[in-house]
Amino acid sequence: MKRILVVVGDYYHDGELARQSWERVIEPFTSKAQAQVTYAGVGQLEQELVKSPDLVVLFAGNYLDPEAEQVRYWMTEQAAGQIEKYVAGGGAWLAWHSGLASYPEDGEYVRMLRGRFLMHPEPSVVTYTPVAGTELGDLGEAFSFLDEHYFVECKEEETNIFMRSSSKDGEAVAGWYHSYGSGRVGCITPAHLSDGLLMPWFIKVMRSLVAWCAKL
Repeated sequence: MKRILVVVGDYYHDGELARQSWERVIEPFTSKAQAQVTYAGVGQLEQELVKSPDLVVLFAGNYLDPEAEQVRYWMTEQAAGQIEKYVAGGGAWLAWHSGLASYPEDGEYVRMLRGRFLMHPEPSVVTYTPVAGTELGDLGEAFSFLDEHYFVECKEEETNIFMRSSSKDGEAVAGWYHSYGSGRVGCITPAHLSDGLLMPWFIKVMRSLVAWCAKL
């Protein structure tokens, strides 16, 4: 049975909504006793990593209080180093939506992800188009919903793109994955609102990425 640690929710992102989405993603695996899920906050992440879970899913930005005069961040250099060591040693990491946001551009975490969030315009209809022929298998047809269109910086030559996005504001990479040391890394940019988080087409793509990351 794979042990999965899930960290969802932050100042801007509804943890309960993300949890509902996640439970739909993982249900086929938990119902067959293939996976076991533990939830934690960013403050417990370092101590949970010591237990060597098979996969960590992060749906939370680096900021703790982004509206404060002095913004505080939770990911210290020590935490980033521990995460990098965990993945390089055979762990798996899935950066989901805000799990790509506000982390230091020159830090170990972003280097491990090989990509990061840059900005998003006001929510609009975003079309997500899966890429055929990846290790994630058949991800289905393109699908659209109201979302924050994440624009990212991604080292495409150093990873594998499995999904792209487009809207009235432009085009972007929306999902990528790669091996890292003895471990695995997956990144996916949607979704922010319930329209996307609970959409079956998104759930299908997310489930395929989880399966690749955790070797399910």
